[in-house]
Amino acid sequence: MKTILITGCSSGIGHDAALGLRKAGWTVLATCRKEEDCERLRAEGLTSFVIDMADPASIAAGFEEAMRITGGRLDALYNNAAFACPGAVEDLPVGALRENFETNLFGLHDLTTRAIRVMRAQGSGRIVNCSSVLGLVAARWRGSYVATKFALEGLTDVLRLEMRDTPIRVITLNPGPIPTAFRRNSIPHFEKWVDWRASARRAQYEGSLLKRLSHPSDKPDRFELPPAAVTAALLRALEAPNPKSHYYVTGATHLASWLRRLAPPRLRDWFLNKA
Repeated sequence: MKTILITGCSSGIGHDAALGLRKAGWTVLATCRKEEDCERLRAEGLTSFVIDMADPASIAAGFEEAMRITGGRLDALYNNAAFACPGAVEDLPVGALRENFETNLFGLHDLTTRAIRVMRAQGSGRIVNCSSVLGLVAARWRGSYVATKFALEGLTDVLRLEMRDTPIRVITLNPGPIPTAFRRNSIPHFEKWVDWRASARRAQYEGSLLKRLSHPSDKPDRFELPPAAVTAALLRALEAPNPKSHYYVTGATHLASWLRRLAPPRLRDWFLNKA
């Protein structure tokens, strides 16, 4: 049985991936930031322990635990854990960006380099990084998250090039709109860092972002797909003899890829400003 370590499994995409890969015959190590979430996953029959991607000591201890469980083998790493801090770029303190990058990029890089050493020694392995449609194009109010995902796209592309002379394959997943608790989970970060009442954009916050955060629409996005669609793409990335560099999930992500590659900047900005 092949082994995979997955981060960010408390809900949404990571939780579905853990259950889906277990069903597909993988030995799944499903990690979460909080012990209470790990307890819930263990009650579901999953092997789960804590890895807090913002805490280097937690990453080191969690990876050591993974190696203890698997006897030192790791066939795949799925870097899924991430969060957003919404807000206009002009209102984001440096601390908000630093905190977002700590989880979405720096912790991911730490865990990845640990996995690479194991995969080099065993002569095989796959690293799958979960980016986003917002790793391809920008969106208003999402500057911090977009910055982390653009950075992840670049770091992953370079790693993929550098690993070409090894048996390790590096792959990017780009989900689009997926119904998860992601937006709700961003509220504490927004409340912690963004002083919207003192912002020059206060009226825009009240008319747009605050409503979307506190009262999400009951209408599904026309491009929306369930988390299982991301799990299906993940399985293809893990099991294809020659995996693609990117797997786009949802029509929105395919459209974003086209906009990024082919649309003139003015047309792209006009379209994204309407979205």
